[in-house]
Amino acid sequence: MFIQTEQTPNPATLKFLPGRSVLGGADPLDFASPDAAAASPLAAALFDVDGVTSVFLGADFISVSKQDDREWYVMKPSILGVIMEHFTAGRPVLATGAEHVGEPAEESATYDPEDEAVVGQIRELLETRVRPAVAQDGGDIVFHGFKEGVVFLTMRGACAGCPSSTATLKMGIENMLRHYIPEVTEVRAAS
Repeated sequence: MFIQTEQTPNPATLKFLPGRSVLGGADPLDFASPDAAAASPLAAALFDVDGVTSVFLGADFISVSKQDDREWYVMKPSILGVIMEHFTAGRPVLATGAEHVGEPAEESATYDPEDEAVVGQIRELLETRVRPAVAQDGGDIVFHGFKEGVVFLTMRGACAGCPSSTATLKMGIENMLRHYIPEVTEVRAAS
């Protein structure tokens, strides 16, 4: 088994590509602690590597974030070993009964019902143009709402806490949404 790694814009996060499906068509999952990772044997095993602070599972990749005082050249062999052992042993990525872990936050998005058409356009652009680009960097973006021209989003995975995430939200996503959807005036990180 050959596992590729890719740098992400976030120096504290590395993207691992095992060359096979991780979550397939399921929604990406973000595990910010060892307790949250109990739903995924793979994520739980990765948290056993000293210095791992979060694990993000995508369709065909795994993003792992580390503590600032750790070095990738020390951690990377252990992480590669965990991923290789997991997949060669044929273990499941999610524990039995954990299929509905991390329900997408978009299900609870808030907006005025009168803005349904605008929200539909926002979601379409996010799904077709933004999410694929953000996934290439080892992350994901979640729509939380739309109110008075402001779109509320959250960056996850490698994009969460990335030094360039604010620029991505403001200069990239905001400019694109404003270009295609005149009702959008601003993009903000959801709190």
